[in-house]
Amino acid sequence: MAIITISREMGSGGQIVARKLANKLEYTLIDGEAILKAAHGHGLSVEAVENADEKPPAFVESLDSNLEIDRHLIEQIVLEQALKGDVIIYGRGGQDLLSGIDNVFRVRIVAPFETRVERWAEREWIDPDLSHILVRKSDQQRAGFIKYYFNRDWNDADYYELTINTTRISTDKAVDLICTGIKETNQCSDSEHKKRLRDLILCKKIEIEILKSKAVHGYHLQTSVNNGKICLQGHVHSDEERQEVYKVLKEQATEYDISDQMKVFAYHINPKEG
Repeated sequence: MAIITISREMGSGGQIVARKLANKLEYTLIDGEAILKAAHGHGLSVEAVENADEKPPAFVESLDSNLEIDRHLIEQIVLEQALKGDVIIYGRGGQDLLSGIDNVFRVRIVAPFETRVERWAEREWIDPDLSHILVRKSDQQRAGFIKYYFNRDWNDADYYELTINTTRISTDKAVDLICTGIKETNQCSDSEHKKRLRDLILCKKIEIEILKSKAVHGYHLQTSVNNGKICLQGHVHSDEERQEVYKVLKEQATEYDISDQMKVFAYHINPKEG
């Protein structure tokens, strides 16, 4: 059961490729529309998804905290859909979110900037100058999103199994190339990649609950789940915060071993300074 991720530039035709590919393979397409359908079941409003989806952080503490929770919930949706297999994850940093899983075939859809500007103007029936602004803004937001959350250059071709320039290759040919690539890629067994996905989902649930906790001030932890063990790194600000983290772990993963590498850095909170 394969997982395909499609990273795309605005106006590159990635959406058309993704839809044609989903129809040909009879895979489930996980795009913005699919995430909105699943959002309500995870306590996400339409506005919350729109504000957090593929956006870099807000850098306003109260707003940033809410956006972080919403972003993690979107990632949880993506991971849960990936666990079902035979899916195409369109954007959402899927290629990075699923890093380390061998069953993922990563595709990048690109086109020259001016071509994309022209396409977007024609598609949306807008002025070319406005299209120029929107395409550039989209590039900056998506590149910033990947750089901040995954510390990677969005345009790094080495990270993808296949990069397609849609000014040189038709969408139908692009679909054929991806199908061929999947067949020729060595993939691990379903049980192996499902186990890893379940670990990632559990990790995401733990991170969400810690972020929601009012007893933990700020989030300075790196959490990982692997082979029945939860590893906690980074720092908390008190022993009470450490106990709150343990409370979350007890609620989410009672049968897992814990490797506690957290440090305690005490600090004083001044409400006037925020």
